Amino acid sequence: MKIHEYQARNLFRKYGIPVPDGVVCHSVEEVEKNVPGDDKLRVVKAQVHVGGRGKAGGVKLAKTKAEAVEKAGQILGMDIKGLTVEKVLVADAVDIEKEFYVGLINDRNTKSVTLMASAEGGVEIEEVARVSPEKIIKMSIDPTMGLMDWQARKIALQLFSDPKEMRQAAAILVKLYRLYVETDSSLAEINPLVLTPDKRVMAIDGKMNFDDNALFRQPEILKMREATEDEKKEIEANEKGLSYIKLDGNIGCMVNGAGLAMATMDMIKLYGGEPANFLDIGGSSSPQKVVEAMNILLSDTNVNAVMINIFGGITRCDDVARGLVTALKEIDTDIPVVIRLSGTNAKEGLEIIREFGLPTVSTMSEAAQKAIELSRG
Repeated sequence: MKIHEYQARNLFRKYGIPVPDGVVCHSVEEVEKNVPGDDKLRVVKAQVHVGGRGKAGGVKLAKTKAEAVEKAGQILGMDIKGLTVEKVLVADAVDIEKEFYVGLINDRNTKSVTLMASAEGGVEIEEVARVSPEKIIKMSIDPTMGLMDWQARKIALQLFSDPKEMRQAAAILVKLYRLYVETDSSLAEINPLVLTPDKRVMAIDGKMNFDDNALFRQPEILKMREATEDEKKEIEANEKGLSYIKLDGNIGCMVNGAGLAMATMDMIKLYGGEPANFLDIGGSSSPQKVVEAMNILLSDTNVNAVMINIFGGITRCDDVARGLVTALKEIDTDIPVVIRLSGTNAKEGLEIIREFGLPTVSTMSEAAQKAIELSRG
């Protein structure tokens, strides 16, 4: 689960991390009403779940209230990487002497939370990692001990030479780690963390993601969820016992088992196609689950062919076949479907499919190639 920058700032403030004042507005009228007329320098920032807002024109400076209203009008309704801007953050601008990056992320390799820091703040950390990986400082945090004060000072000292600045940064790192752990985060970034000319260390942008599996114990965090259309589909699928993730391709995939799903997507890529999703129906033999899976698959307007790859163990291939036939009777679609069934009751399942008039194949590679051919036809 992702949250907007203004929501991350609110959490930072709650945990004692210094952030500039700001107000969230959903319309030009709200900007007019809620922004003081003191003509302070402010920054108007699009609030969407995507990076690169500045490059897309979604971040603008305003020298007066009138300018803030004007800039908000330009940003609201803007399309940024396929997302429409529905709200803006109008925040006090901050004089910046130097920018830094700090972040926390779950690291599967070390089986711990990893603290990352860099003096190259204000830019995409992925680009820094690609071009200058030596500029990123990393520290694995013992989950039984947490981030100790001396560890935070050790990292901060590599960014700030002045003791007062270093202590401010170290305190922010400790608070950020506490926030990360207590909210079941999977990512917490401050980019940039800035040093002002009057030697204050502040967070002026934030990003946080949360572990979906822990949201049941984070009711206050869950209230912040503002799902995109794609995320709503993923939530709907999860509620129906399906695992669904939308991708950018045009071949819809339905499988049973995460490993088989990955192999199926790899097979499609191998033969030059692009998978449109990850969709795992799991081990159930319920035909209704197949109906629901097909509805979700075909709701993606990019899908122009479907590849169904089922290996029957607990899942019975004849039940999957019945569910598919039921789904295609209910759904009015001309999108071609390729089916490969193997394992428990595969013979019976294939017979049901053939009687319905759908093409069947014997192998994964054959299914992938046929799906790609149909998607291009």
